Amino acid sequence: MLVSMSDKELKRLSVLQEICDQRITQSQAAQLLHISERQIRRLLQKYKAQGPAALAHAARGQISNSRLPEELRLKCLNIVSDQLHGFGPTLAHEKLTTVHGFDISVETLRSWMIAADLWIPRAKRLKRPYQPRYNRDCYGELIQIDGSHHDWFEGRAAKCCLLVFIDDATGKLQHLRFCESESAFDYMISTRLYVEQHGKPLAFYSDKHSVFRVNQSSKKDTKITQFGRVLSTLNIDIIFANSPQAKGRVERANRTLQDRLIKEMRLEGICSIEQANAWLPCFIEQFNRKFANMAFNPKDLHRTVTETAEELDDVFTWREPRRVTNSLTITYDKCVYLLENTEENKRLIGKYLEFLEYPDGTVAIEHQGRKINYSIFDKLSQLNQREVVENKRLGAVLNHIQQQHEELEQQNKRNRSQKMPSRRAQKTVIKERNLNPVLDLEVSV
Repeated sequence: MLVSMSDKELKRLSVLQEICDQRITQSQAAQLLHISERQIRRLLQKYKAQGPAALAHAARGQISNSRLPEELRLKCLNIVSDQLHGFGPTLAHEKLTTVHGFDISVETLRSWMIAADLWIPRAKRLKRPYQPRYNRDCYGELIQIDGSHHDWFEGRAAKCCLLVFIDDATGKLQHLRFCESESAFDYMISTRLYVEQHGKPLAFYSDKHSVFRVNQSSKKDTKITQFGRVLSTLNIDIIFANSPQAKGRVERANRTLQDRLIKEMRLEGICSIEQANAWLPCFIEQFNRKFANMAFNPKDLHRTVTETAEELDDVFTWREPRRVTNSLTITYDKCVYLLENTEENKRLIGKYLEFLEYPDGTVAIEHQGRKINYSIFDKLSQLNQREVVENKRLGAVLNHIQQQHEELEQQNKRNRSQKMPSRRAQKTVIKERNLNPVLDLEVSV
Protein backbone atom coordinates (compact mmCIF):
# COMPACT_ATOMS: atom_id res chain seq x y z
CA MET A 1 0.00 0.00 0.00
CA LEU A 2 1.29 3.46 -0.99
CA VAL A 3 1.16 6.02 1.83
CA SER A 4 1.88 9.72 1.17
CA MET A 5 3.70 11.41 4.03
CA SER A 6 5.03 14.89 4.71
CA ASP A 7 8.62 15.71 5.65
CA LYS A 8 7.59 16.05 9.29
CA GLU A 9 6.02 12.60 9.28
CA LEU A 10 9.02 11.04 7.53
CA LYS A 11 11.31 12.50 10.19
CA ARG A 12 9.10 11.00 12.91
CA LEU A 13 9.24 7.63 11.14
CA SER A 14 13.04 7.58 11.06
CA VAL A 15 13.31 8.58 14.74
CA LEU A 16 10.79 5.93 15.84
CA GLN A 17 12.65 3.31 13.85
CA GLU A 18 15.88 4.24 15.66
CA ILE A 19 14.07 3.75 18.99
CA CYS A 20 12.96 0.30 17.86
CA ASP A 21 16.53 -0.50 16.89
CA GLN A 22 17.63 0.68 20.37
CA ARG A 23 20.00 3.30 18.94
CA ILE A 24 18.48 6.17 20.92
CA THR A 25 16.29 6.44 23.99
CA GLN A 26 12.77 7.83 24.19
CA SER A 27 14.09 10.91 26.00
CA GLN A 28 16.55 11.62 23.18
CA ALA A 29 13.83 11.08 20.59
CA ALA A 30 11.58 13.62 22.36
CA GLN A 31 14.36 16.20 22.17
CA LEU A 32 14.93 15.53 18.47
CA LEU A 33 11.24 15.88 17.59
CA HIS A 34 10.54 18.69 20.11
CA ILE A 35 7.63 16.83 21.69
CA SER A 36 7.02 15.23 25.10
CA GLU A 37 8.11 11.71 26.06
CA ARG A 38 4.45 10.83 26.60
CA GLN A 39 3.71 11.71 22.99
CA ILE A 40 6.71 9.63 21.91
CA ARG A 41 5.26 6.61 23.70
CA ARG A 42 1.85 7.10 22.04
CA LEU A 43 3.43 7.37 18.56
CA LEU A 44 5.62 4.35 19.22
CA GLN A 45 2.63 2.28 20.28
CA LYS A 46 0.69 3.21 17.11
CA TYR A 47 3.77 2.58 14.94
CA LYS A 48 4.27 -0.93 16.35
CA ALA A 49 0.59 -1.77 15.94
CA GLN A 50 -0.22 -0.29 12.48
CA GLY A 51 3.14 0.36 10.87
CA PRO A 52 4.17 3.54 8.98
CA ALA A 53 0.56 4.27 7.93
CA ALA A 54 -0.23 5.16 11.55
CA LEU A 55 2.01 8.25 11.33
CA ALA A 56 0.20 9.73 8.32
CA HIS A 57 -2.44 12.39 9.00
CA ALA A 58 -5.85 10.72 9.14
CA ALA A 59 -7.57 13.64 7.35
CA ARG A 60 -5.27 13.51 4.32
CA GLY A 61 -7.30 12.93 1.19
CA GLN A 62 -10.60 13.58 2.96
CA ILE A 63 -12.97 16.43 2.20
CA SER A 64 -12.69 19.30 4.68
CA ASN A 65 -15.65 19.89 6.95
CA SER A 66 -15.48 23.64 6.17
CA ARG A 67 -15.49 23.14 2.40
CA LEU A 68 -18.17 25.11 0.57
CA PRO A 69 -20.75 23.20 -1.46
CA GLU A 70 -19.89 22.32 -5.03
CA GLU A 71 -23.11 23.93 -6.26
CA LEU A 72 -22.03 27.30 -4.82
CA ARG A 73 -18.63 27.06 -6.53
CA LEU A 74 -20.16 26.28 -9.93
CA LYS A 75 -22.74 29.05 -9.57
CA CYS A 76 -20.07 31.65 -8.74
CA LEU A 77 -17.80 30.55 -11.60
CA ASN A 78 -20.68 30.68 -14.07
CA ILE A 79 -21.47 34.26 -13.06
CA VAL A 80 -17.81 35.27 -13.31
CA SER A 81 -17.35 33.68 -16.75
CA ASP A 82 -20.63 35.03 -18.17
CA GLN A 83 -21.15 38.44 -16.57
CA LEU A 84 -17.80 39.37 -15.02
CA HIS A 85 -15.43 38.38 -17.79
CA GLY A 86 -12.00 39.96 -17.32
CA PHE A 87 -12.67 40.94 -13.68
CA GLY A 88 -9.93 40.30 -11.14
CA PRO A 89 -10.67 38.27 -7.99
CA THR A 90 -11.01 41.37 -5.78
CA LEU A 91 -13.44 43.21 -8.05
CA ALA A 92 -15.35 40.02 -8.88
CA HIS A 93 -15.71 39.27 -5.15
CA GLU A 94 -17.04 42.79 -4.61
CA LYS A 95 -19.73 42.31 -7.27
CA LEU A 96 -20.65 38.80 -6.13
CA THR A 97 -21.08 40.07 -2.57
CA THR A 98 -22.94 43.31 -3.21
CA VAL A 99 -24.95 42.41 -6.32
CA HIS A 100 -25.56 38.66 -6.07
CA GLY A 101 -25.44 38.26 -2.28
CA PHE A 102 -22.80 35.48 -2.02
CA ASP A 103 -20.88 35.10 1.24
CA ILE A 104 -17.42 33.86 0.30
CA SER A 105 -13.90 35.16 0.87
CA VAL A 106 -11.69 36.79 -1.72
CA GLU A 107 -9.01 34.10 -1.47
CA THR A 108 -11.56 31.31 -1.94
CA LEU A 109 -12.80 32.98 -5.10
CA ARG A 110 -9.23 33.54 -6.24
CA SER A 111 -8.39 29.83 -5.89
CA TRP A 112 -11.59 28.88 -7.74
CA MET A 113 -10.83 31.29 -10.60
CA ILE A 114 -7.21 30.08 -10.89
CA ALA A 115 -8.29 26.43 -10.98
CA ALA A 116 -10.90 27.25 -13.67
CA ASP A 117 -8.35 29.26 -15.74
CA LEU A 118 -10.39 32.43 -15.28
CA TRP A 119 -7.47 34.24 -13.65
CA ILE A 120 -3.70 33.95 -14.09
CA PRO A 121 -1.57 34.73 -11.00
CA ARG A 122 0.92 37.54 -11.41
CA ALA A 123 3.85 35.19 -10.83
CA LYS A 124 2.79 32.99 -13.77
CA ARG A 125 2.12 35.80 -16.25
CA LEU A 126 4.43 36.38 -19.15
CA LYS A 127 6.79 39.26 -18.58
CA ARG A 128 6.01 42.31 -20.67
CA PRO A 129 8.81 42.87 -23.17
CA TYR A 130 10.41 46.31 -23.09
CA GLN A 131 12.09 46.70 -26.43
CA PRO A 132 14.81 49.32 -26.81
CA ARG A 133 13.87 52.61 -28.43
CA TYR A 134 15.83 53.71 -31.46
CA ASN A 135 17.66 57.01 -31.20
CA ARG A 136 16.16 60.02 -32.93
CA ASP A 137 17.24 60.62 -36.50
CA CYS A 138 18.38 64.24 -36.43
CA TYR A 139 20.71 66.28 -34.31
CA GLY A 140 18.76 68.71 -32.13
CA GLU A 141 15.49 66.79 -32.44
CA LEU A 142 15.42 65.63 -28.79
CA ILE A 143 17.65 66.78 -25.92
CA GLN A 144 17.63 64.73 -22.73
CA ILE A 145 18.14 66.79 -19.56
CA ASP A 146 18.74 65.65 -16.00
CA GLY A 147 20.40 66.68 -12.75
CA SER A 148 22.90 64.42 -10.98
CA HIS A 149 23.52 65.01 -7.26
CA HIS A 150 26.91 63.63 -6.22
CA ASP A 151 30.10 64.36 -4.30
CA TRP A 152 31.74 65.63 -7.48
CA PHE A 153 34.78 67.19 -5.76
CA GLU A 154 35.53 64.21 -3.48
CA GLY A 155 35.37 66.31 -0.32
CA ARG A 156 37.35 69.26 -1.69
CA ALA A 157 34.06 71.17 -1.85
CA ALA A 158 30.47 70.63 -0.76
CA LYS A 159 28.21 68.19 -2.61
CA CYS A 160 26.46 69.79 -5.55
CA CYS A 161 24.41 69.02 -8.66
CA LEU A 162 25.53 68.66 -12.27
CA LEU A 163 22.98 69.63 -14.93
CA VAL A 164 23.46 67.47 -18.04
CA PHE A 165 22.12 68.22 -21.54
CA ILE A 166 22.76 65.42 -24.04
CA ASP A 167 21.58 64.98 -27.64
CA ASP A 168 19.53 61.83 -28.20
CA ALA A 169 20.57 61.31 -31.85
CA THR A 170 24.34 61.61 -31.47
CA GLY A 171 25.05 61.17 -27.76
CA LYS A 172 26.89 64.48 -27.68
CA LEU A 173 27.20 66.33 -24.42
CA GLN A 174 25.60 69.62 -25.34
CA HIS A 175 25.96 71.42 -22.03
CA LEU A 176 27.23 70.76 -18.50
CA ARG A 177 26.95 73.08 -15.53
CA PHE A 178 27.56 72.67 -11.81
CA CYS A 179 25.12 74.32 -9.39
CA GLU A 180 24.22 74.08 -5.72
CA SER A 181 20.76 72.59 -6.27
CA GLU A 182 18.45 71.41 -9.05
CA SER A 183 16.29 74.54 -9.03
CA ALA A 184 14.20 76.35 -11.63
CA PHE A 185 16.62 79.28 -11.82
CA ASP A 186 19.58 76.96 -12.42
CA TYR A 187 17.74 75.24 -15.26
CA MET A 188 16.84 78.65 -16.69
CA ILE A 189 20.47 79.74 -16.64
CA SER A 190 21.65 76.49 -18.25
CA THR A 191 18.90 76.54 -20.89
CA ARG A 192 19.77 80.10 -21.88
CA LEU A 193 23.44 79.20 -22.23
CA TYR A 194 22.35 76.21 -24.33
CA VAL A 195 20.12 78.12 -26.77
CA GLU A 196 22.68 80.92 -27.13
CA GLN A 197 25.35 78.38 -28.06
CA HIS A 198 23.43 75.78 -30.09
CA GLY A 199 20.02 77.26 -30.88
CA LYS A 200 16.55 76.09 -29.92
CA PRO A 201 15.97 72.30 -30.13
CA LEU A 202 12.60 70.79 -30.99
CA ALA A 203 12.01 69.23 -27.56
CA PHE A 204 13.52 68.46 -24.18
CA TYR A 205 13.11 65.02 -22.56
CA SER A 206 13.07 65.08 -18.75
CA ASP A 207 11.80 63.24 -15.70
CA LYS A 208 8.82 64.31 -13.57
CA HIS A 209 10.76 66.70 -11.38
CA SER A 210 8.64 69.55 -9.99
CA VAL A 211 10.75 72.02 -11.96
CA PHE A 212 9.37 70.56 -15.20
CA ARG A 213 5.92 69.29 -14.23
CA VAL A 214 3.16 70.30 -11.80
CA ASN A 215 2.88 67.26 -9.50
CA GLN A 216 0.72 68.62 -6.66
CA SER A 217 -2.97 67.91 -7.17
CA SER A 218 -3.91 71.23 -5.54
CA LYS A 219 -1.89 73.18 -8.12
CA LYS A 220 -2.65 71.18 -11.24
CA ASP A 221 -5.08 73.85 -12.39
CA THR A 222 -2.05 75.96 -13.31
CA LYS A 223 -0.94 73.13 -15.63
CA ILE A 224 2.51 74.61 -16.23
CA THR A 225 5.61 75.40 -14.19
CA GLN A 226 7.84 78.45 -14.47
CA PHE A 227 10.37 76.48 -16.51
CA GLY A 228 7.59 75.10 -18.70
CA ARG A 229 6.39 78.66 -19.36
CA VAL A 230 9.93 79.61 -20.47
CA LEU A 231 10.06 76.71 -22.93
CA SER A 232 6.58 77.52 -24.21
CA THR A 233 7.64 81.11 -24.89
CA LEU A 234 10.67 79.86 -26.83
CA ASN A 235 8.48 77.33 -28.73
CA ILE A 236 10.36 74.33 -27.27
CA ASP A 237 8.32 71.28 -26.30
CA ILE A 238 9.01 69.23 -23.19
CA ILE A 239 8.29 65.48 -22.89
CA PHE A 240 8.18 63.66 -19.55
CA ALA A 241 9.71 60.20 -19.18
CA ASN A 242 7.70 57.66 -17.23
CA SER A 243 10.76 55.92 -15.75
CA PRO A 244 14.53 56.43 -15.45
CA GLN A 245 15.04 53.63 -17.99
CA ALA A 246 13.11 55.63 -20.60
CA LYS A 247 15.78 58.36 -20.59
CA GLY A 248 18.59 55.85 -20.41
CA ARG A 249 21.05 57.87 -22.50
CA VAL A 250 21.35 60.69 -19.97
CA GLU A 251 21.29 58.22 -17.05
CA ARG A 252 24.20 56.27 -18.56
CA ALA A 253 25.98 59.56 -19.21
CA ASN A 254 25.60 60.47 -15.53
CA ARG A 255 27.18 57.16 -14.54
CA THR A 256 30.08 57.74 -16.91
CA LEU A 257 30.57 61.32 -15.72
CA GLN A 258 30.59 60.23 -12.08
CA ASP A 259 33.66 58.20 -12.97
CA ARG A 260 35.56 60.11 -15.66
CA LEU A 261 34.68 63.69 -14.75
CA ILE A 262 35.57 63.24 -11.08
CA LYS A 263 38.99 61.83 -11.90
CA GLU A 264 39.69 64.50 -14.54
CA MET A 265 38.88 67.28 -12.03
CA ARG A 266 41.14 65.60 -9.48
CA LEU A 267 44.04 65.71 -11.97
CA GLU A 268 43.27 69.33 -12.83
CA GLY A 269 43.15 70.30 -9.14
CA ILE A 270 39.65 71.79 -9.41
CA CYS A 271 38.15 72.54 -5.99
CA SER A 272 35.15 74.79 -6.58
CA ILE A 273 32.04 75.13 -8.73
CA GLU A 274 33.40 78.28 -10.41
CA GLN A 275 36.63 76.57 -11.48
CA ALA A 276 34.72 73.53 -12.72
CA ASN A 277 32.23 75.52 -14.82
CA ALA A 278 35.09 77.45 -16.43
CA TRP A 279 36.89 74.19 -17.33
CA LEU A 280 33.86 72.10 -18.44
CA PRO A 281 33.91 73.21 -22.15
CA CYS A 282 37.33 71.56 -22.53
CA PHE A 283 36.02 68.33 -21.01
CA ILE A 284 32.91 68.39 -23.23
CA GLU A 285 35.07 68.68 -26.34
CA GLN A 286 37.26 65.74 -25.28
CA PHE A 287 34.25 63.63 -24.31
CA ASN A 288 32.40 64.21 -27.59
CA ARG A 289 35.51 63.51 -29.62
CA LYS A 290 35.74 60.07 -28.01
CA PHE A 291 32.10 58.99 -27.49
CA ALA A 292 29.82 60.95 -29.85
CA ASN A 293 28.28 59.19 -32.87
CA MET A 294 27.00 60.34 -36.24
CA ALA A 295 23.28 60.99 -36.52
CA PHE A 296 21.24 58.87 -38.94
CA ASN A 297 20.12 62.04 -40.70
CA PRO A 298 22.76 64.80 -41.05
CA LYS A 299 20.15 67.57 -40.79
CA ASP A 300 20.45 69.91 -37.79
CA LEU A 301 17.04 70.73 -36.32
CA HIS A 302 18.24 73.46 -34.00
CA ARG A 303 16.47 76.74 -34.76
CA THR A 304 18.06 80.17 -34.63
CA VAL A 305 17.31 82.35 -31.64
CA THR A 306 15.50 85.43 -32.96
CA GLU A 307 14.99 87.12 -29.58
CA THR A 308 17.34 89.89 -28.51
CA ALA A 309 19.37 89.75 -25.31
CA GLU A 310 16.89 92.05 -23.53
CA GLU A 311 13.98 89.86 -24.62
CA LEU A 312 15.78 86.74 -23.40
CA ASP A 313 16.34 88.47 -20.06
CA ASP A 314 12.57 88.87 -19.68
CA VAL A 315 11.88 85.32 -20.87
CA PHE A 316 14.17 83.60 -18.37
CA THR A 317 12.48 85.01 -15.26
CA TRP A 318 10.24 83.86 -12.46
CA ARG A 319 6.85 85.48 -13.15
CA GLU A 320 3.96 85.76 -10.73
CA PRO A 321 0.79 87.89 -10.91
CA ARG A 322 0.24 90.51 -8.22
CA ARG A 323 -2.81 92.74 -7.66
CA VAL A 324 -2.40 96.49 -7.30
CA THR A 325 -3.97 97.84 -4.11
CA ASN A 326 -5.81 101.13 -3.71
CA SER A 327 -2.61 102.66 -2.32
CA LEU A 328 -0.69 101.76 -5.51
CA THR A 329 1.33 98.99 -3.85
CA ILE A 330 1.97 95.31 -4.50
CA THR A 331 3.48 92.75 -2.13
CA TYR A 332 6.02 90.09 -3.09
CA ASP A 333 8.36 88.03 -0.93
CA LYS A 334 7.66 89.93 2.33
CA CYS A 335 8.35 93.25 0.65
CA VAL A 336 6.01 96.08 -0.37
CA TYR A 337 6.65 97.78 -3.71
CA LEU A 338 5.33 101.32 -4.20
CA LEU A 339 4.30 102.24 -7.74
CA GLU A 340 4.76 105.77 -9.03
CA ASN A 341 1.77 107.97 -8.34
CA THR A 342 0.90 108.80 -11.95
CA GLU A 343 -2.39 108.97 -13.79
CA GLU A 344 -1.40 105.99 -15.91
CA ASN A 345 -0.60 103.88 -12.86
CA LYS A 346 -3.79 104.92 -11.06
CA ARG A 347 -5.76 103.19 -13.80
CA LEU A 348 -4.04 99.93 -12.76
CA ILE A 349 -5.68 99.84 -9.30
CA GLY A 350 -7.41 96.48 -8.83
CA LYS A 351 -5.69 94.96 -11.85
CA TYR A 352 -3.05 92.23 -11.86
CA LEU A 353 0.51 93.03 -12.88
CA GLU A 354 3.34 90.58 -13.58
CA PHE A 355 6.16 90.55 -11.06
CA LEU A 356 9.44 89.44 -12.67
CA GLU A 357 12.33 88.00 -10.66
CA TYR A 358 15.57 87.49 -12.59
CA PRO A 359 18.14 84.77 -11.81
CA ASP A 360 20.60 87.40 -10.53
CA GLY A 361 18.10 88.53 -7.88
CA THR A 362 16.90 91.75 -9.51
CA VAL A 363 13.18 92.34 -9.95
CA ALA A 364 10.87 94.22 -12.29
CA ILE A 365 7.17 94.97 -12.59
CA GLU A 366 5.50 94.72 -15.99
CA HIS A 367 2.05 95.33 -17.44
CA GLN A 368 1.29 94.51 -21.08
CA GLY A 369 4.96 94.73 -22.00
CA ARG A 370 5.51 98.08 -20.22
CA LYS A 371 7.97 98.25 -17.32
CA ILE A 372 6.67 100.18 -14.32
CA ASN A 373 8.93 102.21 -12.04
CA TYR A 374 8.72 101.44 -8.33
CA SER A 375 10.30 102.00 -4.95
CA ILE A 376 10.61 99.58 -2.03
CA PHE A 377 8.83 99.93 1.32
CA ASP A 378 10.44 97.11 3.32
CA LYS A 379 8.23 97.06 6.42
CA LEU A 380 7.20 93.41 6.35
CA SER A 381 10.81 92.27 6.70
CA GLN A 382 10.72 93.36 10.35
CA LEU A 383 8.33 90.53 11.19
CA ASN A 384 9.84 87.55 13.03
CA GLN A 385 7.53 84.97 11.47
CA ARG A 386 9.31 82.62 9.09
CA GLU A 387 8.12 82.58 5.50
CA VAL A 388 7.51 79.56 3.34
CA VAL A 389 10.78 79.13 1.44
CA GLU A 390 10.54 77.85 -2.11
CA ASN A 391 13.07 75.51 -3.65
CA LYS A 392 14.59 78.24 -5.78
CA ARG A 393 15.77 80.13 -2.67
CA LEU A 394 16.52 77.21 -0.34
CA GLY A 395 20.31 77.24 -0.83
CA ALA A 396 20.67 80.96 -0.17
CA VAL A 397 18.42 80.82 2.92
CA LEU A 398 20.39 77.92 4.43
CA ASN A 399 23.70 79.72 3.82
CA HIS A 400 22.32 82.84 5.52
CA ILE A 401 21.09 80.82 8.52
CA GLN A 402 24.47 79.06 8.82
CA GLN A 403 26.28 82.40 8.75
CA GLN A 404 24.00 83.78 11.48
CA HIS A 405 24.67 80.74 13.68
CA GLU A 406 28.44 81.09 13.23
CA GLU A 407 28.32 84.78 14.17
CA LEU A 408 26.20 83.99 17.26
CA GLU A 409 28.65 81.30 18.41
CA GLN A 410 31.60 83.70 18.05
CA GLN A 411 29.74 86.35 20.04
CA ASN A 412 28.99 83.82 22.80
CA LYS A 413 32.67 82.84 22.99
CA ARG A 414 33.69 86.49 23.38
CA ASN A 415 31.10 86.98 26.10
CA ARG A 416 32.32 83.92 28.01
CA SER A 417 35.94 85.11 27.89
CA GLN A 418 34.96 88.54 29.29
CA LYS A 419 32.35 87.41 31.84
CA MET A 420 32.04 88.92 35.34
CA PRO A 421 33.41 87.19 38.51
CA SER A 422 31.25 84.41 39.81
CA ARG A 423 28.78 84.88 42.69
CA ARG A 424 31.03 82.83 44.99
CA ALA A 425 33.98 85.13 44.28
CA GLN A 426 31.84 88.19 44.99
CA LYS A 427 30.74 86.71 48.37
CA THR A 428 34.40 86.07 49.28
CA VAL A 429 35.32 89.73 48.66
CA ILE A 430 32.38 90.94 50.81
CA LYS A 431 33.37 88.56 53.63
CA GLU A 432 36.99 89.79 53.66
CA ARG A 433 35.79 93.38 53.88
CA ASN A 434 33.57 92.57 56.87
CA LEU A 435 36.50 90.96 58.67
CA ASN A 436 38.74 94.02 58.09
CA PRO A 437 36.68 97.13 58.94
CA VAL A 438 39.86 99.05 59.77
CA LEU A 439 41.05 98.76 56.19
CA ASP A 440 37.76 100.13 54.94
CA LEU A 441 37.97 103.00 57.42
CA GLU A 442 41.51 103.88 56.40
CA VAL A 443 40.55 103.82 52.76
CA SER A 444 37.56 106.06 53.41
CA VAL A 445 39.76 108.56 55.34
